[in-house]
Amino acid sequence: MKYKLLTMFKLLFEKISPKKFYYFATSLIPWAFIFALFFIIYGLYLGLFRAPSDYQQGDAFRIMYVHVPSAWLSLFAYTSVFVCSLISIIWKIKVFEILSISSAKVGAMFTFLTLVTGAIWGKPMWGTWWVWDARLTSELILFFIYLSIIFLYYSYDDYRKGARASNILAIVGFINIPIIHFSVEWWNTLHQGPSVMKFSSPSISSEMLYPLIYTTIGFTSYFILAVLLSSRNTLLMREKNSSWAKLI
Repeated sequence: MKYKLLTMFKLLFEKISPKKFYYFATSLIPWAFIFALFFIIYGLYLGLFRAPSDYQQGDAFRIMYVHVPSAWLSLFAYTSVFVCSLISIIWKIKVFEILSISSAKVGAMFTFLTLVTGAIWGKPMWGTWWVWDARLTSELILFFIYLSIIFLYYSYDDYRKGARASNILAIVGFINIPIIHFSVEWWNTLHQGPSVMKFSSPSISSEMLYPLIYTTIGFTSYFILAVLLSSRNTLLMREKNSSWAKLI
């Protein structure tokens, strides 16, 4: 049963040729752009201008409409890198090698944004730009892992060798993701615990929650848009000598 399942996945992934992926990405990009533009603008409008001030943090809490989606995508992007790396290592499919490195680039950007917005929030709340908190430290480590994956990928003249090396590093580095997620529960940290993604009802008012949901959808759409654009461009560069690429 296990062997048949793996064979089925292999056949499914092998059908995703560079040419098919290029045209699929091209058709999806406009929709991702529209979703990203609408939800980011609408969510930020509600969060910055319509949501009430927090009774403890005042207006400083509004940075969460950028910080929280960025933090979520820093983890989501790495999960994407991990899955694509596994598929690349097992079945050596070119499209997933490209998706892996493209996700790493965008993930590094969101991780950096998470650290910057967290520091901006931390200054008025904690009185300092940075503390060696478990959540903050593990997020910083994630940023360095992203950079290592990207640098390792481009350190080889043969991009297939670079992809394999960076994929192995991405798989090993995945151990940091559960550490980031559960750090506020495993250790006594300054960083607040989950207030939205909880098994019980979220401990945040609906006036603040809905804008956060909208911006998260918008940022996620932007992530998809950026990954597709980056992957499509990389794919065209590598396939420039193929017959289908010359017709574009």
